[in-house]
Amino acid sequence: MVIHVIKTTTIMVKSETKELLDRAKKLLRKKSYDEVINDALKSILGIPDSLFGVDREKISEFKERDRLFSDEE
Repeated sequence: MVIHVIKTTTIMVKSETKELLDRAKKLLRKKSYDEVINDALKSILGIPDSLFGVDREKISEFKERDRLFSDEE
């Protein structure tokens, strides 16, 4: 059995900001304000949803000389 502990916090926002969050939540069909804020910040900061393949075309093939330890040691 896996138990996930989620820490939450309360933040104060102006009424105008809350209204914007409400509109964005509805428009984006999100379940929570956390999802709205999280998606917005990831977009602004350029953080991808997944890092799978992020190094594609940037790393070279592994060579035997790249080993930290060899069988000879």
